[in-house]
Amino acid sequence: MSLTSTPADLGPREAREHFRSGADVHTAGWAPGRTQANLISVPADWAYEVLLFCQRNPKPCPVLDVTDAGAWTTPLAPGADLRTDIPRYRVWKDGELAAEPSEVTGLWRSDLVSFLIGCSFTFEAELAAAGVPVRHVDQGRNVPMYVTDRACRVAGRLHGPMVVSMRPVPAELVDRARQVTGLLPAVHGAPVHAGDPADLGIGDLGRPDFGDRVGLHPGDVPVFWACGVTPQAAVMASRPPFAITHAPGRMFVTDVPDAHYRVG
Repeated sequence: MSLTSTPADLGPREAREHFRSGADVHTAGWAPGRTQANLISVPADWAYEVLLFCQRNPKPCPVLDVTDAGAWTTPLAPGADLRTDIPRYRVWKDGELAAEPSEVTGLWRSDLVSFLIGCSFTFEAELAAAGVPVRHVDQGRNVPMYVTDRACRVAGRLHGPMVVSMRPVPAELVDRARQVTGLLPAVHGAPVHAGDPADLGIGDLGRPDFGDRVGLHPGDVPVFWACGVTPQAAVMASRPPFAITHAPGRMFVTDVPDAHYRVG
């Protein structure tokens, strides 16, 4: 990145070039106005169950694209490489985290089917444009994510809890945040809960399961959106023999404008 540029100045191709070159950063605030996506790649004999899991749990797992087995490209970002263009990956073996490399070219398999799942980073530019502060971006932190006590619908061998991301929102702006994000169902849509985190089985906002702790301002309400890290929680619970995902908060930045997924 040049001395005069910031993540918000970059287009999606430039952002991916930085990640391909080894920039290990969370992608909140990068290439605003372009859709970001979660990644999960699984062997073909698990792909139907992942697809069914996403269909049965569309709030945390809205599917944007599914590749052919072995493919590492997507029409969401022509010329991009799913094996190299994410800041950090996670490699899973039998449900255990085995590595967090910066690229996975040498680990790619001809039977891997990849799913790109909508990410709530996508609607943050819309929130900011509507006057809703995005605290973790303002604080230079990754969004906090929490494993809830809400079980997802089971799909064959695949099961696990829903994961949520949290953004503190001034109480008088919660309805606006709900309205703005509700117009983007392909990137999780409206929040699943606002208020007491205990209602989701979350014991301590200061100790997220993924991401960073984010400070609340006086008058803020914690607002929770379904999160595309949910498939990783399912990998940990269901223990497939092999999987590759993005590291939480380090997304695949596509070329698709956010407006493409806006409804209404």
